[in-house]
Amino acid sequence: MSGSLDLLQGTLDLLVLKGLSWGPMHGYAVATLIRERSGEEFLVEEGALYPALHRLERRGWVESEWGLSENNRKAKFYRLTGKGRSQLRSEVSLWERYVSAVGKVLHPAER
Repeated sequence: MSGSLDLLQGTLDLLVLKGLSWGPMHGYAVATLIRERSGEEFLVEEGALYPALHRLERRGWVESEWGLSENNRKAKFYRLTGKGRSQLRSEVSLWERYVSAVGKVLHPAER
């Protein structure tokens, strides 16, 4: 592998929302989930992750509360709100349309 892929603008919010759809988790767990589920292709740095989590919280798509991590350290846990689940459905639909349209351009004979 020649390095991790850069996330396209706007995809980090979608990936964070999707990660939180499996249940509440702290930031490090969100970043780990994205890294592992992407086959180590997406490495989300703290400098991008926490501003995204705070932005999603300001929009009302996630809520947070303090708790203890699996290694007994104080951590802020994030969870999806009902508004966040609705936003996730909308963004997944939009992303799937986007991927389909790009595929049509890249491989027109296969369509």
